[in-house]
Amino acid sequence: MDFAETTRTQNEDENYSLLCKAHEQFNNNEYDRCLELLQQLESKGENSRPILRHNTAVVNYYKSGCTQHATLLQDLEELVLDVKPIPGSGSVASGTEGVTVGLSLKHGGGGSAATVARYNKAVIYYHRHMYATALEKLAPLVGRMEALEKTILALVATLQLQLLLATNQLNRAEAFLDHLQYKLNLVSSAPTIVPTTNTTNTSSSSSNNTSASNPEEATAAAATVGSSDPVVARVGNEGSKGTSLQLLQLLTHVLNRKPVLITEDGSPEYAALKAQQYYIMKDFQMAAKQLMRINNECTQSGTITPHLSTCIANNMGVIHLRVRHYAIAAKFFQNALNFDKQLAFNLRQRTLQTMSSAHSCEILYNLGIAMLHLRRAKEAFQCFLVPIKQYHSNPRLWLRMAEACIMQHEAKVQEEERQFLPANEHNARKKQYAPQSAAVPELTLEFAALCLRNALSLTLHYKANFHVVVLSEDSPEQKSDLDQQSWRHLQDNNFCNPSKPISIESLENMLAAIYAAHSYVSLRLEDYVTALEMAQQMLHCERLSDAHKLLAHMYAAEALMRMHKPTEARDHLDPSFVGTLNAFDLETRDWQLKSLDAAQNVVRYNLAVVMAMQKDYPKAKTLLSTLTHAVVSPKALTLRRHIDTYSAYPAPN
Repeated sequence: MDFAETTRTQNEDENYSLLCKAHEQFNNNEYDRCLELLQQLESKGENSRPILRHNTAVVNYYKSGCTQHATLLQDLEELVLDVKPIPGSGSVASGTEGVTVGLSLKHGGGGSAATVARYNKAVIYYHRHMYATALEKLAPLVGRMEALEKTILALVATLQLQLLLATNQLNRAEAFLDHLQYKLNLVSSAPTIVPTTNTTNTSSSSSNNTSASNPEEATAAAATVGSSDPVVARVGNEGSKGTSLQLLQLLTHVLNRKPVLITEDGSPEYAALKAQQYYIMKDFQMAAKQLMRINNECTQSGTITPHLSTCIANNMGVIHLRVRHYAIAAKFFQNALNFDKQLAFNLRQRTLQTMSSAHSCEILYNLGIAMLHLRRAKEAFQCFLVPIKQYHSNPRLWLRMAEACIMQHEAKVQEEERQFLPANEHNARKKQYAPQSAAVPELTLEFAALCLRNALSLTLHYKANFHVVVLSEDSPEQKSDLDQQSWRHLQDNNFCNPSKPISIESLENMLAAIYAAHSYVSLRLEDYVTALEMAQQMLHCERLSDAHKLLAHMYAAEALMRMHKPTEARDHLDPSFVGTLNAFDLETRDWQLKSLDAAQNVVRYNLAVVMAMQKDYPKAKTLLSTLTHAVVSPKALTLRRHIDTYSAYPAPN
């Protein structure tokens, strides 16, 4: 080694020693002293200026109280643009609240700084709930994970897994986890799988078939609530040190309904994960007990935080929503919002950690569902106005807003009928449907029609792109190897974020509910062509329930009658088809037709109306005499009087 090379090595050692001292001062929260040391390095003409620029930006961020994340993000963007990363370069890093400080001066400098800067940018976007942007920023690092240094590799892998779970890409998350375990040896061992046997106790195996996070079936009545699709919040600050790769590994298996064994270590994170496992296995009582135990223990130990209280209250509300205790669920969601307000107050001046803990958007989504079940349309509509800004690609959310508008309309109609104002009824209806801007978010049928058009367009698009997993006859080992090689190409049907991925059955049920609601709204808005089109499309739906089939025929018949086509309308009002319907499907719906007898009476009444329009009064009167159900009795009596009045006069020549 010549003299120049020896001198260069000594200078590198001195610079590295200064950087280590700066890092030590950083860990001791001595940010001014840390900046001084970094300035000394820069004044010495250190050739690893990208590392110094990166570390100076991070230290300034912490010096400001971790609130100036916009400035930090701008500095990181400029650093990444100025420096091209060196393939395979990585930086030894130390994570504090998710933002990393680079330490390497001997591995190319520029490439190391760009690598850590990209990671930190993704962290910032993750804490700001901009998950898609975070995945995009992290993608270059994920694409070359095999070449990264092990410490930065662990950070990148952990953040990638968190982002996949946050965006409900559960299949990709599981395949990515296998990739980390078998290809990169980053995950030491797989969690213990609880064996399932064919015994009388099948609670573990049943959890694989149906997840509690999956939506229930959509209702048939256009003006009633569809599926309840709550959002479960996770205890623990995402991106913190407590969110270890091992915990994420267990969470991934739990969300994929794998019966893993969860051993609690006394922390609220593992205890909450156990509660979520109970919930997915539909053991709601044990899930509630687990959450209450967490709350009591943390309260007694003084470790309770607003974030923890928010998650517990929200998840208790989700449990009560699942067991149809809607009033209690709404109360828990309101409590969760109150706790969340403590976190979200003056959010622009809060730290990234606090920003990522705020979940008011998801809680309002849950509260809106509870309010719909309680038939409180105004409150539900106001709740949905907040999440629709973030989850505007969720067709189910647009359907929920339309249902709130329809529910409010029905309430007004019922109030008018109770007030017995037949003279003013026509004018009131005409005034209600006066032309106005449908884009105004109000509880009107015009806005409901806009919501349903959005929901229909999104649902048809997602149906065309629905990914169906084809199970081959390969061995489990071959399937595992295939997943490890192609985890990037896996697709999840996470069309309804923030809810869990949707199944093809739920998608078909939602599509039928959208058609039914769209046809109903179009009838009320006197758009009979659209109403007929939606009803006919509903009849062609796959897996159409009997309740939806009944609605489709009823709406199609009414639209044809309004279009003065009674002959075609009679084809949809054949009373014989009602006898083929499933009575259980009608009885379990949230609507007035709770039996086949009620459905039969409604169909016969509408058929009598068509006969009266065709002046076939004898057959109409005979049909009306068979109507005895309370659902149609008042209207049948009015129609009978109408027929008696007009049949008393001879028909004109």
